[in-house]
Amino acid sequence: MSKKQSTSVQTPHQYKRFHWAQRLAHALLLVSFTTLGLTGMPQKYATAGWAEAMVKLFGGIELTRLIHHVAAVSLMLLAIYHLLDIGYKIIVRRSRMSILPGLQDLKDGLQAFLYNLGFRTHRPQMARYTFEEKMEYWALVWGTVIMGFTGFIMWNPLTSIRMLPGEIIPAAKAAHGGEALLAVLAIIIWHMYGVHLRRFNKSMWTGKLSEEEMLHEHPLELADIKAGLAERSIDPGLLRKRRSIYYPVAGVLATAMLFGVYGFVNSENTAITTLPPSSSVVPVYVPQTPTPILTLTPETQPPATALTWDGYVGQLFQHKCSTCHGVSNAMNGLSFATYADILKGSYGSLVILPGNSTGSVLVVKQLAGNHPGQLTTDELDQIKSWIDLGAPER
Repeated sequence: MSKKQSTSVQTPHQYKRFHWAQRLAHALLLVSFTTLGLTGMPQKYATAGWAEAMVKLFGGIELTRLIHHVAAVSLMLLAIYHLLDIGYKIIVRRSRMSILPGLQDLKDGLQAFLYNLGFRTHRPQMARYTFEEKMEYWALVWGTVIMGFTGFIMWNPLTSIRMLPGEIIPAAKAAHGGEALLAVLAIIIWHMYGVHLRRFNKSMWTGKLSEEEMLHEHPLELADIKAGLAERSIDPGLLRKRRSIYYPVAGVLATAMLFGVYGFVNSENTAITTLPPSSSVVPVYVPQTPTPILTLTPETQPPATALTWDGYVGQLFQHKCSTCHGVSNAMNGLSFATYADILKGSYGSLVILPGNSTGSVLVVKQLAGNHPGQLTTDELDQIKSWIDLGAPER
């Protein structure tokens, strides 16, 4: 045997599966999704010890929220790119919509289930996308829509309640957190096993699969490739004509969607950013003993009950605010369930400043109007008087 013959090695044939742009989009999706999970779960379980440790690791709750918001915007921009890319493939290149689910996927799923139980002798023969891949893809689409809708409501609550009832805010919070938990568990359990543990699939990094891998995962697609049926030939002149129509339309749609993202982010300013800047430093008010009842003049004395937390204020907040700021649903970390809770505020940011009603976030929010738990004028006057009196407990 010659030296040339003895050192030659046959390279296994590789089949291109994903373009570099698709692989880059997948990598960005991985980063944004992971960031959303790492910054979102600690906010969902804010009272847990591990959540508090993670928030501190990210630099505090405000920085955690900022990172979460940046990752959310990144995901929205990726969704816009993906929609335009799909439009190009369908309208310009006339690619097959092979990612759409069909009856065959149901049959393949049933056969795979029976094969795993030992009632079938072979796995189902699948094409470009397996039924598992289609399920993951459409779960991602569905989850992105739900997270985007509920995220807008939580990000812009005052704007949302101008169009929807106030109950939509706690409902959005529950749906947002539940969908996020479901998505994280699906990635850890389903995706990690199916892609990385059962058979390590590197195509999203290399863009290619070997013939052995294609034969195992996508035998019908491999057969189409070998038969020359996988790609549709396109006349160059027709391709240019379609591009000349699609690019301007896609540009208009992209601009409209980018304005939508801008509106998503800037519909309103919430929380402490809505307060006017203050030049004075207000000390944190955390009483070590119950606040003594101040002597009230006849002009400020409520007609029936003492103007204290126990006598009037706590019951009012329980009636008006418990839907969003109760014991089990403290929206934005703010609970009105107990006197200590309202003094603590939202993640350490004070919402009332005893002795200073005009500088209290709670009063500023109520004066803006259209709050889900909007107080009447008389009720707000009583709350302002209570704060100015030092916010007594009993």
